[in-house]
Amino acid sequence: MRKLILSYILILISINSFAQRFGYVDTQKIVEKMPEYATAQGELDKMTQQWQSELEDKQKALSKMRLDFETEKLLLTDDMRRQRMSELEAKEREIRDFQTKTFGVEGLLFQKRVELMKPIQDKLAEAMARVARKRKLSFLFDRASDLSIVYADPTHDYSDIVMEELGLKPKGN
Repeated sequence: MRKLILSYILILISINSFAQRFGYVDTQKIVEKMPEYATAQGELDKMTQQWQSELEDKQKALSKMRLDFETEKLLLTDDMRRQRMSELEAKEREIRDFQTKTFGVEGLLFQKRVELMKPIQDKLAEAMARVARKRKLSFLFDRASDLSIVYADPTHDYSDIVMEELGLKPKGN
């Protein structure tokens, strides 16, 4: 009987020792409190406005070219009309190329965002890894990601601890 009880206790202890610890963080909440993020976002906004203004100027120039062409079309020779049409098409291509080069998937805005956000993401990832190691967590989920967390017990939220690790004030959401 003693062996059975001892075996049962050993099984319970071994099951408990294999329990995996987990937690979650809200990276969006953390990043928004980082001063580096505000600086980077401000720089991105400034560049976006500058490029948007440049694009609008190009579009206004194209509109003026079209209007001029329409008003002068009857007075132009066929060769001049073809030349003006090709100039309009070239300007349209230039605008499309500018949009793609600047705002496209691999455009300047995307590249600048990656350049500015990578150090912030790296700093956050390092802080999360330190917290996970200190707290002996097997898993640390990101509540802000596409991963569906239907319910999360707030006792497993390590966002404030990661903010403290980064030297940020966690309270005052």
